[in-house]
Amino acid sequence: MMPVGPLMIEHRLIERMIRVIGAELNRIEQKGKVNPEFVDVTVDFIRTYADNCHHGKEEKILFRDLKLKPLAPELERILSELIEEHRKGREVVGQLVAAKEQYLRGESRAVSLIIEGMRWLVDFYPKHIEKEDRHFFLPCMGYFTREEKDAMLNEEMDFDRNFVHARYKTVVESAELASGLK
Repeated sequence: MMPVGPLMIEHRLIERMIRVIGAELNRIEQKGKVNPEFVDVTVDFIRTYADNCHHGKEEKILFRDLKLKPLAPELERILSELIEEHRKGREVVGQLVAAKEQYLRGESRAVSLIIEGMRWLVDFYPKHIEKEDRHFFLPCMGYFTREEKDAMLNEEMDFDRNFVHARYKTVVESAELASGLK
């Protein structure tokens, strides 16, 4: 099995959530009302699963190892684009959080900002995933030996095993700080 297999499987789950976000976006556009809990679910999914878990493996394992390889110029360009796209995604999710807070305060522009952020996610992820699936992951695998691929796959599995523990350790530490216990 190639290391990109799990990453591509994760893409299918992200695509499913993006369809749900798209449906909710259409509802918001029609009714002009936002369900703040749905925005929270969206932010949690994108930050935790799509970014920290999925992009985390790409950046900390695959991209790290690719940077040690003499990539073709086209793959170098795509790698740089992907890194920038991940950064932009984090920025947009932060803006979505801020827009939801504005909505809760009753600020009039908040609905359009939420629509803008959700629209960006719905437009961005399908193109981003297609770029990775069709134009990046598979061509990049030719740069690795079987042993390197196996090592990356094992590292991805370790990343997944440890992810939830690291995630909730951070949650507890933040809660301790907020409550004055640390």
